[in-house]
Amino acid sequence: MTTTAIKLDKRTFRHVEKELYDYPETKKEIQRLRNEILYRTAPPDENIGGSRGNMPGNPTEQIATALMTNRRIEYLERVVNAIESVYERLPTEKKKLVELKYWSTWEKSWGHIADAIGISVPLAYIWRREIVFAIAERLGWR
Repeated sequence: MTTTAIKLDKRTFRHVEKELYDYPETKKEIQRLRNEILYRTAPPDENIGGSRGNMPGNPTEQIATALMTNRRIEYLERVVNAIESVYERLPTEKKKLVELKYWSTWEKSWGHIADAIGISVPLAYIWRREIVFAIAERLGWR
């Protein structure tokens, strides 16, 4: 991962960082939305005119269609997949940075994080930029 020739505006950078901070909650939200679709008691009746609707008649097919076409789930899964894809390829020290900075309730100053990993603060900032840029690139946001 290198940051040369990659430009990312500040708003996009902050948005990707926000997604990193929200990652644990985003995974829970995906599961909540899926459960909401899977376990709703009755499918909504959208047939107002009296003719046969265009939704499949089988409840299992309706659930599958609802899961596959839910835009919120699709977006959240795309973000989670991008974060996980980048995270899985990181060396151990960079994974530790992500865990401490974005997913931990522990003190989050860059000085403390750098000390915990055994690196300098400037190097921590470089790693941060590389990680955020890699996620943005994976999402097509650069």
